Amino acid sequence: MESIWSRASAIVHFFLVAMAAVTLGCFLTTAFKDESVPVDVRVSKVLLRRVDDLTEPGRRRDLASVTFDLSADLQPMFDWNVKQLFLYLTAEYATKRNALNQVVLWDDIVLRGEDERVQLRGAKSKYFFFDDGDGLLGNHNITLTLSWNVVPNAGGLPLVAGGGRVTLPFPEHYETAQKYEMLL
Repeated sequence: MESIWSRASAIVHFFLVAMAAVTLGCFLTTAFKDESVPVDVRVSKVLLRRVDDLTEPGRRRDLASVTFDLSADLQPMFDWNVKQLFLYLTAEYATKRNALNQVVLWDDIVLRGEDERVQLRGAKSKYFFFDDGDGLLGNHNITLTLSWNVVPNAGGLPLVAGGGRVTLPFPEHYETAQKYEMLL
């Protein structure tokens, strides 16, 4: 004869195994889904300024401000296994000091049930766009990419690059302080 504790343990164990099987099933039904959608990124204005580096006195760095338009319909991304999307716009470029630089300019979280269409007009970079030297001045190969992390109910946390990128040249000259501060 079994005790009540061994029977309770068997019932709990059965439910845990059943829940693990259901969770695995949830993951497998959406694991191989294509998670990219077309994205339209357009840059309307780039301002570049040379500023003092506060971490190293006497050193100067490039600081940029980017004004952009962004549109993407993320509705196909949402299914029953997606809780939210973490969107972020990155700038990638190469300089003499570093072969690859990546800077996050803007981010947002889109929850399931909210408006899944992202429409931004005249948006400015949310975070400072610093370079560790003068690598932004006259750089003609800066690529902006919208990427996102899919936050599922069950399964992995995939990183997806959007279907649209824009490569833009940065100015050959620095802006004056008054003109730059008006846009920040």
